[in-house]
Amino acid sequence: MTSAVVAQRPGPAAALLTEVTAVTGRRLRHLRRAPARVLGVALSPLVSMLMLGYLFRDSIRLPAGGSYEEYVFAGGAVQVALACVGPTAVSVALDLQGGMTDRFRSLPISRPAVLLGHTLADLLVGLLGLAVVTGCGLLLGWRPSTGPLSVLAGFALIGVFVYVMLWLGVLFALTLRNVETISVITPFVVIVLPFLSNAFLDPRNMPSLIRPVAEWNPVSAVIACCRRLWGNPATAGGTFPTDHPWLVVGVSLGLLFAFCSLVSFRRYRTAGA
Repeated sequence: MTSAVVAQRPGPAAALLTEVTAVTGRRLRHLRRAPARVLGVALSPLVSMLMLGYLFRDSIRLPAGGSYEEYVFAGGAVQVALACVGPTAVSVALDLQGGMTDRFRSLPISRPAVLLGHTLADLLVGLLGLAVVTGCGLLLGWRPSTGPLSVLAGFALIGVFVYVMLWLGVLFALTLRNVETISVITPFVVIVLPFLSNAFLDPRNMPSLIRPVAEWNPVSAVIACCRRLWGNPATAGGTFPTDHPWLVVGVSLGLLFAFCSLVSFRRYRTAGA
């Protein structure tokens, strides 16, 4: 009888999957009561696309030519990932302040399951925000000129970038722990990083001191890869990051994800202690 009971117990991987699913479901139920969260994630990219891609489209010229509406769309789409940082950080910080972390700690579940469930639920919100931005981009004139697989690969890359940025938000929450501080700092991620990249302007048109920052910005590498996959106008090469964006994406996002997730897991174990 004892051996039969032991045989029916799920393994560590199956148990972790069950716990992650439960935490994700809890988070999604909370998000269902706040549908404006999707609009909040999509708002900044939509404003950027409308202000630059529509109102100023006749005032901005690309050095290599091409449609500016198609050029700016990748920047707006990637900005969705940056817009996810703040809401995720605030949500985790509220769990810390409200005692939810202590409740989870008292339950017989693994610590990684809580953060994994949280980020997976927020990933769905980010993907919904990306869908809203894509629909508006199509209305404003964005069109891919490659095959369906390349188009899907570009959106899959943005999905990966969204998930990495969610872990950056988790790290912000576990480091700062104060909602007011997080609300002040995280908007700079949404505003500053895109403008220090090739999201809206060709780095060759930027001041000489800013140009290397924009070229080596991981956001620029993600955007460059998406533009290639979608066949949209892109910045000209000549530097290592512009000629090898896939290498920059793989190394930078891999290191950022490893650092944010490992440090977050370690700090979550001692959170509230």
